[in-house]
Amino acid sequence: MKLTSEEALKILEGARGKTENDRWIDHSICVGNSAEKIAKALNEKGNDLDIDKVMALGYIHDIGKMVGPFHAHVMNGYEYMKEQGYDEEYYNICITHSYLNNDINCTGGGVPDHIPFRTEFVKNHEYTLYEKIINICDLMCTNKVLTIDKRLIDLIIRRGAHPNTQYHVQETYILKEYFDNLLGYNLYDLFPEIKENL
Repeated sequence: MKLTSEEALKILEGARGKTENDRWIDHSICVGNSAEKIAKALNEKGNDLDIDKVMALGYIHDIGKMVGPFHAHVMNGYEYMKEQGYDEEYYNICITHSYLNNDINCTGGGVPDHIPFRTEFVKNHEYTLYEKIINICDLMCTNKVLTIDKRLIDLIIRRGAHPNTQYHVQETYILKEYFDNLLGYNLYDLFPEIKENL
């Protein structure tokens, strides 16, 4: 079953006031809207991305925070979207958004607990361009779009520095460069509001 961006947004708005806080909802909306901009720009470069799908994926990437403890949102979101009968890309994004480089340790917030299924999934999954777009947007958005520098500092302040932090930061910059190269210009050029958010 497919999920439209309009349906995904309704799910988010329906969760307001029902979880630990609403920051994840505003963040998810920012991710979906930012993903739309990147996808449109990539289509101008010859790609054939479904704009509504990339928005929906951005909106629901953190949906696990609606159905359980925030710290377990990755697997909770995966199970929830799967149980609801959505196509695999909609539940896969709940896992892939948190991990770069096909490495469970390439994540913000510290080395994750060992969940064998998640570890093997991340290691063996071939990331789609849609998933990479959500990765970079997740690493640029709070409730507004920031440079990855400022966003990574935000993550470190809130979650602390860990043995894998430097690795995650390095891979985030590599992902940003990947999109710069795909676009043929600086990714930040799509987001002039970044200057206002410095």
